[in-house]
Amino acid sequence: MPYVNIRITREGATAEQKAALIKGATQLLVDVLGKNPATTVVVIDEVDTDNWGIGGESITVRRKAKK
Repeated sequence: MPYVNIRITREGATAEQKAALIKGATQLLVDVLGKNPATTVVVIDEVDTDNWGIGGESITVRRKAKK
C-alpha cells in the first residue's frame, strides 16, 4: 500500500486543487510503479507559514521582507 505525504503551506489551496494533487499523485504511482490506485493513500498536510522555515527564517518573515 503506497503512502504519499504532500506538505504545503496553508495559503488557500482550494478543495479542487487538493483533489487534483491526490488524483495526480495516485496516477503517478500507477503509471510509474504499477501500483493499485485502490490501495494508494495520499495525505495533504497544510502547514502555517509561521511553522515552515527556510534559511533560519519562517516563510511568514521571508514573504513580508519581499514586499
